[in-house]
Amino acid sequence: MSIWVIPEVEIVSAEVFGTKARFPVHRIYCVGRNYADHAREMGMSEQDIAKQREGTPTFFMKPASALSQTGAAVRYPSATNSLHFEAELVVALRSGGKDISVESALSHVYGYAAGNDLTRRDLQAACKKAGLPWDIAKVFEQAAVLAPIAPMPGQAPPVGEIALWVNDVRRQHATLAQMVWPVAEIISLLSGFFTLRAGDLIYTGTPAGVDALLPGDQVRIAVERLPELHHSVVD
Repeated sequence: MSIWVIPEVEIVSAEVFGTKARFPVHRIYCVGRNYADHAREMGMSEQDIAKQREGTPTFFMKPASALSQTGAAVRYPSATNSLHFEAELVVALRSGGKDISVESALSHVYGYAAGNDLTRRDLQAACKKAGLPWDIAKVFEQAAVLAPIAPMPGQAPPVGEIALWVNDVRRQHATLAQMVWPVAEIISLLSGFFTLRAGDLIYTGTPAGVDALLPGDQVRIAVERLPELHHSVVD
């Protein structure tokens, strides 16, 4: 039996739809600019948008400790005046590996969920301008909100709509088919940089329409065929 020099760190886990079982979370990977319209609203040039598929996605990570569950009261984070919502399809992995092929990528999928990749947009803009990493913009408590994971082992992701509402007003709407890099390619490309493991979550990018949230706002995200995500924002 191990003897710890500090209290043992609690394992972060996510809800699995339709069961009392939990999904233990290893890492949270995220994909930036995976919808052309969002890349456009973030200032990417039309020339660069046209060339996106010639390169690789923009990958970044959030710690598992940033995970927040559906129904949460998300506290407005410090050091920002511009907290933005980003509705996303999230992939949960049941296995992993290195240099996974596109053809075998979906065999590593445990299921899918709706997620919200919260962002301190003013800090992100400052980091971009200074040529610095985005960590302080993307990483903070409750920065990755997640709906219950729908088990779909080895299956392809939903192909329907993704939408987000703030206070019952629809703010984002797209189809998952509009993603620049589909799920199988994301898993394959990501595994070229990291050895993926069971318990990894992948937030696959957001469509256009991102905007600021305020304390008191109520957020709802729906991805076709998946459980809905809802949470509030509090001061």
